[in-house]
Amino acid sequence: MADALDFELEGDYVELNQLLKLAGLCDSGGAGKALVADGRVRVDGAVELRKTCKIRAGQRVEYDGISIRVHPGTVPD
Repeated sequence: MADALDFELEGDYVELNQLLKLAGLCDSGGAGKALVADGRVRVDGAVELRKTCKIRAGQRVEYDGISIRVHPGTVPD
């Protein structure tokens, strides 16, 4: 794996296409949807074709040699 990114959730989950955008791997949620529809994105090692799949803490998303590790957000005091 070429690169690894860590992503901290702000809620319980993030939609897959939005995660790709927020991680800087595409320019928009629409571009993220296209990447997913083309079968270029894996979630926990399996190709994921659901564009708005809910990604939760502990999951790993892979695209173009980059792995995104999803972590739970911090709870404010």
